[in-house]
Amino acid sequence: MNIFNNWDIIPKGWYVTIPSQELVQGKIKSLDICGQRIVLFRGEDSKVKALDAYCPHLGTDLGIGKVDGNLVRCFFHHWAFDETGKCQDIPCQNFIPETAKTRGYATTEKYGFIWVYPELFPDKQLPDFDELKGREIVVSWDKAFTRKCHHHICMMNGIDVQHLQTVHKLDIKMELSVNRNFTTNIIDFTLKGELPFTTWRERMGRFILGEKYEYSMRYVDGCIGMLTIMKNVRFMPPLHMIYAYKPSSDKPPVSWRDRLAIIQPIYVTQKRSGIVGWLVSQILLLLTRLAYYTLKQEDGIIYDNINFNPKTILNIDRPLIQYINYVNELTPSQWSKNTK
Repeated sequence: MNIFNNWDIIPKGWYVTIPSQELVQGKIKSLDICGQRIVLFRGEDSKVKALDAYCPHLGTDLGIGKVDGNLVRCFFHHWAFDETGKCQDIPCQNFIPETAKTRGYATTEKYGFIWVYPELFPDKQLPDFDELKGREIVVSWDKAFTRKCHHHICMMNGIDVQHLQTVHKLDIKMELSVNRNFTTNIIDFTLKGELPFTTWRERMGRFILGEKYEYSMRYVDGCIGMLTIMKNVRFMPPLHMIYAYKPSSDKPPVSWRDRLAIIQPIYVTQKRSGIVGWLVSQILLLLTRLAYYTLKQEDGIIYDNINFNPKTILNIDRPLIQYINYVNELTPSQWSKNTK
């Protein structure tokens, strides 16, 4: 099955929705994600629940209803549903039909956002950065933006070594290593190289960072990219950034040329104690943001003007082929339009 660059297939994985701070206790919100209309609500236990948005009775959007304890109650006839999607109360009668249920989805909160899994029981948790595992973190983020192509195409940007030289004018020869974890659907691409020593900027970079440069791109389920730059350099800890991807939720009929990838950038660093520690963390988040801004516009020119259809593959493109093969081995979710 062709999953890569296929708008009809949504692989199982964690998809970003809204910042956690936007959904306070007792609040409810409907939104579109990956072509689905879902409702999020935070119950009295402070946990976020997610269901298909439309009531299985007569189809009213549950988002105009209200939170009742840990249930969501439909505005139309006041049917109440739990986090699994099962109806727990019908005010006009005591008997609840077996068909009085909708689909429920797993949720988690991490990196400042609410994430939804397109199944009730996820087979994995949101991943960590290796350098931050088990540590408290602080995050910041920018407003989500769009690109005029499938997000699988955008995701290859971090492992396209050629374009670092041709587009960004970074004269660094990179060696690639790949590590695949089949249990967690994670694939890690690590690139290492020696910083050049030609221009004054390159010499300054060598003086500050050292002779070697290394960065890694961790891909998860074809919808999350976790970038770590400034690895093993002098005077600076690694900088971490998440690209959370999802397809636009435009309804048919829409041509593929009109579809968009939605990208949510999230900047992450370790939480440090004290005023000085707070200041250091904020500076690192700012540096991560600036590093991203440096490359964002040039990359946007490419991915807003692309019809991906490779016909001539070079040896240097091997990481791209490995990524495509990885995506095509993912498992389609029930949000997919066609899994045959």
